[in-house]
Amino acid sequence: MRHANPAAAGSLRSTHASQKLCNLPQTRRARVVMQAATEQAVQQQQACSPTQFLRPHLLKLAPYTPIEPFEVLSAKYGRSPQDIVKLDANENPYGPPPEVREALANMPFPHIYPDPETRRLRKALADWNDIPMEHLLVGCGADELIDLLMRCTLDPGDAIIDCPPTFTMYAFDADVNAAQVITVPRLEGFGYDLEGIKQAVAEHKPKIVFLTSPNNPDGSVISDRELLQILELPVLVVLDEAYIEFCTDLESRIKWVQKYNNLVVLRTFSKCAALAGMRVGYGAFPLGMIDYLWRAKQPYNVSVAAEVGSRFTQLCQC
Repeated sequence: MRHANPAAAGSLRSTHASQKLCNLPQTRRARVVMQAATEQAVQQQQACSPTQFLRPHLLKLAPYTPIEPFEVLSAKYGRSPQDIVKLDANENPYGPPPEVREALANMPFPHIYPDPETRRLRKALADWNDIPMEHLLVGCGADELIDLLMRCTLDPGDAIIDCPPTFTMYAFDADVNAAQVITVPRLEGFGYDLEGIKQAVAEHKPKIVFLTSPNNPDGSVISDRELLQILELPVLVVLDEAYIEFCTDLESRIKWVQKYNNLVVLRTFSKCAALAGMRVGYGAFPLGMIDYLWRAKQPYNVSVAAEVGSRFTQLCQC
C-alpha cells in the first residue's frame, strides 16, 4: 500500500491553485490576489495585541486619580456649579483679579503660536523674584517641569526619594519614567526625617530628592538648617514651593539656585494667582542644567492665554 506524502500533496495543491489563478482573466485575478492579501493582513492584525508596543513597565502603572471638575459634579449631584465649594484640590475659590479676566478677553494674538521661550513672562518673573531670567523655565504647570526634569535626569531603574504624606505627582511621574521610589516617611508633626534621608541617599544612590515647603497637605516647612544639610548630599534637591505665597514667616529659596548647583526650585500660578485652569508653573534651575532642559521641552508648551493671564497676574502683584 502506498502512503501519501503530505508535503508533496500540499505542493501539488499549491501548483494547481497557481495554475487555476493564472487561467483567470487579469482583472479577476487581481481581485483574488487582493482579497487573499487582505485576509492575510486581517489575520495578522487579529494575532497582534496593541499592548505589545507599549513599554512593559507601563502595563503595571496605576492611573493617577484626578479631581472631578464643576461640570461633572454639577451633573452628578444636580446642583449649580455656583453652589459647589470644592476643597479636594486646593484651588483658589476667588478666581483671578478682574484685570486678568479683562486681559484674557482682549488677547490680541490667540491665533498665533506662543513665544516658545515665554520671554515677557520670564522677564516679569525675574524682576518679581530678583533672579536673572536665564535661570527660569516656564511650564504647563509645575507638573510638566517635574516630568521634564525626570525625563532629562532619570534612566530606567534610577531612584528618587519621596517623603509622604506629600504631593503625589513625584511618585507618579517616577513610575511613568520607570524609576524606583524610595519612601522616607515624615516624622510625627510632619517634619522631615533628615537621618532617614541621609541613610536612603547612602544606601540607594538616588538621583533626586523631592522636598515640599510649605508641604501639601499639612503646611509644614523646611528650615534653612535642614535644607542646607540635604544640599550637602550627592543628590539633586527639588524644592517645591507651590504654596510659598501663603507662608508669612518663610522666604522663598528661589535665589539659592545661583549658589547651589544641585538645587531646583519650583513655583506655580495655580494657587495664589488662582490660575489652576490655565496650567502655568515655573522653575529656577542651575545654569549648567537649564540649557539641556530647554532642548528637551516641548517648544510651545505654554499657551498664549496662559502667558497673558500669568503676566497680568504679576502686574497685579498677586
